[in-house]
Amino acid sequence: MPPLPPARLVRVVEGIRSALQSLTRKMAPPPFALLELAQGAMVSQAIYAAAELRVAEALADGPLPVARLAEKTETDAESLRRLLRLLATYGIFTERKDGRFALTPMARALLPDAPMSMNGIALLMGHPTHWEDWAHFAEAVRTGEPSLPKLRGMGAFEYLEENPEYGGVFIRGMGSMSATETDPLLSAYDFSRFRTVVDFCGGRGDFLAGVLRKSPKARGVLSDPRVGENGAAAFLEKEGVADRCTIADGGLFDPVPEGGDAYVLKHIVHDWPEPQAVEILTNVRKAMNPGGRVLIMEMVLPDKRNAPHSGKLVDLWLMLLVGGRERTEALYGELLAQAGLKVERVVQTPAAISVVEASRI
Repeated sequence: MPPLPPARLVRVVEGIRSALQSLTRKMAPPPFALLELAQGAMVSQAIYAAAELRVAEALADGPLPVARLAEKTETDAESLRRLLRLLATYGIFTERKDGRFALTPMARALLPDAPMSMNGIALLMGHPTHWEDWAHFAEAVRTGEPSLPKLRGMGAFEYLEENPEYGGVFIRGMGSMSATETDPLLSAYDFSRFRTVVDFCGGRGDFLAGVLRKSPKARGVLSDPRVGENGAAAFLEKEGVADRCTIADGGLFDPVPEGGDAYVLKHIVHDWPEPQAVEILTNVRKAMNPGGRVLIMEMVLPDKRNAPHSGKLVDLWLMLLVGGRERTEALYGELLAQAGLKVERVVQTPAAISVVEASRI
């Protein structure tokens, strides 16, 4: 029997894990199963505390007794022991027989410089501002409108700019999640057939650099409103692709760079209510070459009722912050049709993200 493709294998494993979790909950009395889920926010705060106190960094050179670990992290030894005792039950850190605490594979993911580090997202998920946002989630459900603009007196993107401390935490957290998607996307989708790839609002060009490295005959265009300040030019030079890449300063609703064969919109469309999403897609359609493709990279929700998917949580976050949403393949078809586009195919990846490939109608 031939081995399963990576995307299929990961989804099989996720299906097994979900089935086991469902079975565990069914075996437990329903009130206790619900209680464990309701307490999940407290686990998030425990992980945040470990990241904020830099416990993983303190253990990077090897196991330590809690007294020494408390000295290195400037914490109370008994309180720290109780925190690590809880996290160890989830496989984050481990307490050895001699009483010393040590890193586990999950704890190593809290190191800022670890491959696919989760340090940034851990610091975001437990940040006081993030928690204050979610305290108003019921209002978003009640009204059908995002709560953050009412809470902050401004839109989410404006708030991040006006509050650089939290804005930095937010961007780093989103960046850590996005970085885990690059290799799965590049392994699942072949960019080599395109002569010119435009990464629309692509930050400093992390994803585009990966595309160009894997497609040595392609050229790239990086479009983003912050290319003058985010170090894009230096980054692309360091990645060895600057000679095949043009940088354009432009925002979501500015004129789109013309002449591309493929337009990458990675975590762009889901941020916006339908009218703005249609406007963005329409502008891209007008700019691309005949026979070109729009590549929407988002968490495409499963059509199957009650099927688990991490995009369902992100969908609620978008509802709360900006009024955006994650979509099923059918909903993408409806959205794209309004912009004069049609779905050619949906390519799954080993991660939760998929590629919605669209062309002109």
